[in-house]
Amino acid sequence: MSVDQEGQDPTFSAIGAVSGDRVVVTVAGEVDMATAPALFEAATPDRITGATIDLRAVTFFDSAAIHTLIRLAERFPGTLEVFPSDRVRRVLDISGLGDQPWLR
Repeated sequence: MSVDQEGQDPTFSAIGAVSGDRVVVTVAGEVDMATAPALFEAATPDRITGATIDLRAVTFFDSAAIHTLIRLAERFPGTLEVFPSDRVRRVLDISGLGDQPWLR
């Protein structure tokens, strides 16, 4: 599942692959106010109860992106996994979210 990215940074992508009741979303590029909604949409297809978000190819991560992760953690309590890039990990550490149980 690929999310329509018209008008967004052409280097951004959020591609979800559903397996059973879980989605794995691979994200690349900049996650910001313009692209964070596409990340959320890719991570929340119908009938999904868990999500893995791979942010290892993310180069920029702002407060809108942080808010999206918090919304996903609320939507998938106990079943969210997030794999951050070094840059994303630093942003999450600075924001006080570096010890979240969903952060791998």
